Amino acid sequence: NELNELGYFDPFKKVEVPTDCLKIGIVSSKTGAAIQDMLSVLQRRNPFIMVYLYSSKVQGNKCEEDIANGIIELAAIKGMDTIIIGRGGGSIEDLWAFNEEILARTVFNCDVPIISAVGHETDFTISDFVSDVRAATPTEAAEIISLSVGEISSVIKKIEDRMINIVVGLNQSKM
Repeated sequence: NELNELGYFDPFKKVEVPTDCLKIGIVSSKTGAAIQDMLSVLQRRNPFIMVYLYSSKVQGNKCEEDIANGIIELAAIKGMDTIIIGRGGGSIEDLWAFNEEILARTVFNCDVPIISAVGHETDFTISDFVSDVRAATPTEAAEIISLSVGEISSVIKKIEDRMINIVVGLNQSKM
């Protein structure tokens, strides 16, 4: 209730997460399946994205402090486009760190957009509601922030076509 009164869940305070990220941070366990899934999606969709991993405990005693420290450390990196905090599914006890106030405050106060990707589609935590975007799974989080190489090629082709039309238009106006 206190977090709600402070505006932590206010949709108007959310920041848009870019879909064309070049530098992303991930706070997750370096040994979990979630990080492997995210890295696989990012590599397949856009191998040019630079990924900074803050390996964190994602369950257990005081892990919410470790996750919060990861957010702070990654947000300090110049040019960071977004940060994903995530882990795979588990019991509500396993996911409890993502319900802790210290983590909610860190997410809310972060200047870099944050995607919460905790658990599976049916799992919800406070970090999901405080973050700028909730992804149903860690894999979805990686998809949200990465244009595929095909999408990038399409954007470049449109820009190229516009430039050609401008040059042709300039040449025709000189005649």
